[in-house]
Amino acid sequence: MTNTIADVEEADVILITGSNTTENHPVISTFVKRAVSFKGARLIVVDPRRVKIASFAHQYLRPNLGTDVAWINGMMHVIIQENLYDKKFVEDRTVGFDELKRVVEKYTPEYVEEITGIPAKSLKDAARMYAGAKSAAILYCMGITQHTTGTDNVKSLANLSMLCGNLGIPGGGVNPLRGQNNVQGACDMGGLPDVYSGYQKVIDAEARKKMETAWGVTGLPEKPGLKVTEMIPKAHSGELKALYIIGENPLVSDPDLNHAEKSIGNLDFLVVQDIFMTETAKTADVILPSKCFAEKDGTFSNTERRVQRVRKAVDPPGDIWDDWKITCEIATRMGFPMTYETSEAILQEIGQVTPSYAGITYDRIDSIGIHWPCPNEQHPGTPILHTEKFPIGKGVFFGIEFIPPAEKVDADYPLYLTTGRVIYQYHTGTMTMKTDGLNDRAPECFVEISPKDARQFDLANGSAVTVASRRGQIEAKIQISEKAVEGTVFIPFHFARAAANRLTNAALDPVSKIPEYKVCAVRLAKAA
Repeated sequence: MTNTIADVEEADVILITGSNTTENHPVISTFVKRAVSFKGARLIVVDPRRVKIASFAHQYLRPNLGTDVAWINGMMHVIIQENLYDKKFVEDRTVGFDELKRVVEKYTPEYVEEITGIPAKSLKDAARMYAGAKSAAILYCMGITQHTTGTDNVKSLANLSMLCGNLGIPGGGVNPLRGQNNVQGACDMGGLPDVYSGYQKVIDAEARKKMETAWGVTGLPEKPGLKVTEMIPKAHSGELKALYIIGENPLVSDPDLNHAEKSIGNLDFLVVQDIFMTETAKTADVILPSKCFAEKDGTFSNTERRVQRVRKAVDPPGDIWDDWKITCEIATRMGFPMTYETSEAILQEIGQVTPSYAGITYDRIDSIGIHWPCPNEQHPGTPILHTEKFPIGKGVFFGIEFIPPAEKVDADYPLYLTTGRVIYQYHTGTMTMKTDGLNDRAPECFVEISPKDARQFDLANGSAVTVASRRGQIEAKIQISEKAVEGTVFIPFHFARAAANRLTNAALDPVSKIPEYKVCAVRLAKAA
């Protein structure tokens, strides 16, 4: 997030898109609801489903799946045509405006309505509301990123925010809501194939030299490694022989799950490190049990870039190790001695090699966390990014054309499927499905469908249905809902027994390599 969670309450207008906020981020949703209910903020929600947060919205736009670039371009078309953009911010702090203007010129509200289904008047009203705010915050989640055009979608939101001067100010910003605990921290620490900690690129010779010096090694790789969605196909082809999976359950969460199962089954050696026996762990050659969050000391970095202490609250069962201790022991046995006395010692090393974390210490975050970047121990941290300039100097506008989703409906597969979460279960249920109360509230998979589509396919509420895509099929129960849009069904992905990802498309965004979880074509039939 460029801004903080609490800062959402300072916004005059809040734009939420691709986020079922009340179910996926219930704490953050309270800040939004408080801003709207008690502080006069105006809310725009753009989502294919009428999610609960839409009931608080002053403008609710319902786009067709996978058409985000089109409606964002449409809003910018209106803002530029009506001279509502922040000219000073555009002139002083950005480049590429003429290219943006040229591209969005054809995205008239009427043209956008043909693509997205959003009425032209509603698009104009939303654009005027966003542009008319002194400060407007954008919140988005995986409904924006999990597309073959996910990178384009995020760049488009950045375009919109810069166009109206909403970066670097209280109540503004472009704010991704992370999908899992410490995803931000994992990325910060180099849990990506192309960067070291603090997003220092492996292709940068100076960054490599710094790391080699710090770690007492030579010859660190000059090329980025594989992203996880590139590893699975290489396991299928036999190029990738072994895989070490930590705290992840891809045999429920990966797209095109039938193919993923074959790929992982083709490995010569699989190691899984986790806190419970997941579906993936059951297939492993070696299982390494590790401590859960409540059993260890360390830090988490949350979605607003705040680095916070986590302290051991209970003892783990048996002789279970910290994740870092397991990593150290494996490294040592592979020929690189790696030892730390405590997790605090690891944070000290992080500060030495990671400029954005250099000023963060256990003592400084003893009672409250600090937002990175924090370059030294006198620095207070940075709750709001880009207040004076961008890291590259001036922000760059990108003229981005709309590209349709990778898969379209046809006579054989006449409905679109989108996937997501419910409030009572979390991700693949590794922890939540161990809880009777949560299982009572959300015991099984379901297919959310509009009343009109249910009538068209002669499907009764609660009846069993087979859902099939070009990749696989599952069986689940029908849930007729006003949340659903005609022509689209929604299935939560949590449930291994009816895994939605047996249906989803593994087509990837060409830059981020994120799969298109949010759009694929399916058909429904009454279960035998």
